[in-house]
Amino acid sequence: MKVVRKTYRRDVSFGLMVIIFSVVFFLAGQLFEKHQPNLGGFIDLNFGKALVSIAVVVMILILWEEILFHVHIKPVDDGLIFRNHATKLKFQVMIYLIIPLIIGFLYVNYQLNVFRFFSWAIVVTGLPVIGKLMSGIKNYNDFLKLTVSAIQYKNNELQGTYLLSDVRRMVLIKDDGHVLHKLKLELATGNPVTIDLDEMELEDFYEAINKYIDVHYPHLLK
Repeated sequence: MKVVRKTYRRDVSFGLMVIIFSVVFFLAGQLFEKHQPNLGGFIDLNFGKALVSIAVVVMILILWEEILFHVHIKPVDDGLIFRNHATKLKFQVMIYLIIPLIIGFLYVNYQLNVFRFFSWAIVVTGLPVIGKLMSGIKNYNDFLKLTVSAIQYKNNELQGTYLLSDVRRMVLIKDDGHVLHKLKLELATGNPVTIDLDEMELEDFYEAINKYIDVHYPHLLK
């Protein structure tokens, strides 16, 4: 497999997490009331602040994928397949569950500044869902497969397989920043087909897709 985006070095990732944990721990006291009459044993204020920091670190690990998850292209048949890593999404969902567990534990065991606590809780539960998980689940089965003989894709309800012999021309549609985000196939028979790469969570593969097309399909490019 060819890696197109590596993770950060472990020492860099660990250092970033330590910094984030420390900053949040320092600020986390604002979520708690000054008096905690029901605390006992290991459940003290520092433990609560540490849980707040852990929840934020988990949120960052989900949103900032370069820390944990590399991106690779899988060779298949006589070409390449570009798709999201299913294991990555499963792991993200699994560690996400830590966040509501922490929120529930804090709510039950601590005296809290209600406004600040629930504002924080909305952020740490909402951002991972909006930023990564919702899109990842929606596009879980999406892929683009490019070979020397055919182009195949799946984008939610849309899918298809097109032999190169049936493709008269291919148009690379780019955004204002000249970044590839759609493929348009003009077929010898039938209506043209547009493959919306920007709806398939394939942003990390745009450069590799563009390069493969330039090398293997130059005769089809407009």
